[in-house]
Amino acid sequence: MNLRRALPLAALIGLLAAGCSGPAEETTVSEARTVSHAHGTTEVPAEPERVVVLEPVQLDTTVALGAIPVGAAVLSEAAGVPAYLKPEADAVASVGTVQAPNLERIAALRPDLVLGTESRHAELYDQLSAIAPTVFMANHADPWQDNVRFVGQTLGREADAQRLLDDFTARCAEVAQEYGTAGRTAQLVRPRDGQLTLYGPTSFAGSTLECAGFTTPPRDWENSISVDLSPELVLEARADLVVVTAAKAGDESVIPPEMSAVREQSFPNLHVVDQSFWITGVGPLGGQAVLDDIERLLST
Repeated sequence: MNLRRALPLAALIGLLAAGCSGPAEETTVSEARTVSHAHGTTEVPAEPERVVVLEPVQLDTTVALGAIPVGAAVLSEAAGVPAYLKPEADAVASVGTVQAPNLERIAALRPDLVLGTESRHAELYDQLSAIAPTVFMANHADPWQDNVRFVGQTLGREADAQRLLDDFTARCAEVAQEYGTAGRTAQLVRPRDGQLTLYGPTSFAGSTLECAGFTTPPRDWENSISVDLSPELVLEARADLVVVTAAKAGDESVIPPEMSAVREQSFPNLHVVDQSFWITGVGPLGGQAVLDDIERLLST
């Protein structure tokens, strides 16, 4: 983790105090709840109003719950907030990247709650806690629906979060029934760094495909959400439906030459999809966007 942007606690506290001085509005916490999380227990506002999130699933879930955060760490500052979350998330300020949150920007937003992840942000916990009550999920690679429930619990909206997940599951069943996906296989492939990354059934996209009735082709997933293949092993990516991710849906220039060479025989049902929600759109809204895409692919 790149911690060169980290500030000493005293400096952060001073920055926060300076940001809160003067006539600007201040957040008043009249009630608090105790939340147990991956880094301990934290007293959080009963109804937080200025939330900063450091993970895609936290951004997606807060937007889905109507609790639009004031700031969010993003996967790419150039890309910013994923397009599928707009216009609702247009006003969300960037606070750096998921891998390297910018503590100065976070403090300047005067949050009353920060959501992060132990697996990525553990070394920043004390500095974040000096800014605002901070709650950490355990791991960004944990089952995404569990992380949605955790965000709902932290915000005091457990029932609403569960309703979002129930709606997602019901939609999956409708897609499976309408398009007869039972017994068919599907595989998500992400070309990157000269390799092919295959996503398994515990990944966000893989679990969504399976929720919609597909089965992921069996293989050793090595206790991970994905495995990397060298291009010459491209035939291991075969399935009844193959989706390849790109920055822009339909951009077939991303298809590796090894796959293109055998596409007609081995990948007749191959589609290039938008990675902004297939890969990074983790959460209830991203799940619905993937289901929209699955329906689009199956109806063509």
